Amino acid sequence: MEKIFCEKFKRIIKNKQKLEKNLGIKITINKEEIIIDGPAENEYVAEKIIEALDFGFPFTVALLIKEEDLIFEALNIKNYTKRKDLTTVRARIIGKDGKTLSTLHQLTKCYFELKDNSVGIIGEPEHIRNANEAIISLARGAKHSNVYTFLEKNQIKPVFDLGLKEQKKPKKKKK
Repeated sequence: MEKIFCEKFKRIIKNKQKLEKNLGIKITINKEEIIIDGPAENEYVAEKIIEALDFGFPFTVALLIKEEDLIFEALNIKNYTKRKDLTTVRARIIGKDGKTLSTLHQLTKCYFELKDNSVGIIGEPEHIRNANEAIISLARGAKHSNVYTFLEKNQIKPVFDLGLKEQKKPKKKKK
C-alpha cells in the first residue's frame, strides 16, 4: 500500500477508473491523500503516473510510462543556476511561444512540462540523460544553438531487438 499527497487530485478523481483498469490497482482518495493498493510493481508504476499527472502532464502522456516503458524524472532548476531571477531561467527553457521546448522534444524524443521551478521529463532512460543535460545547460546560461548542436551530435542510435524482451500483442481493431 502506497500513500501519495497530490495537489491536483481532481485530475486523479476524473481518471480514477481508467487508472485502476490499466494498472490493475485500487485507488482510494481522502482529500489530498491518494492511497494505492495492488501488486508492488503496479503500485510503483501507478505512483510515477500519478506524480506525472500531478506535475501537469496530459493523461495520455502520463500513461505512456506504463505502456511504452518510459520513465518520469523531475529536475529542480534552482540547483543548476546562480541566478536569483528564476523567471528568466524558466523563460529560456520555454523559449518564445514554446519553441525551445518543442525543439527539445523533437531532438530528445522526451515530453517536457514546467511546474514552478521544476522541469518534468518523460522519456526513455537513454533519452532522459540528454534531456537532463540540455535543461541544465540552458539553466546555466548556455546558448540555445550550442545545446541543440550537442543534442544533434549525441543522438541515441536505435537499439536492435535481439528477441529478449517480451513482445506486446497488437490490439485488435473493433469494426
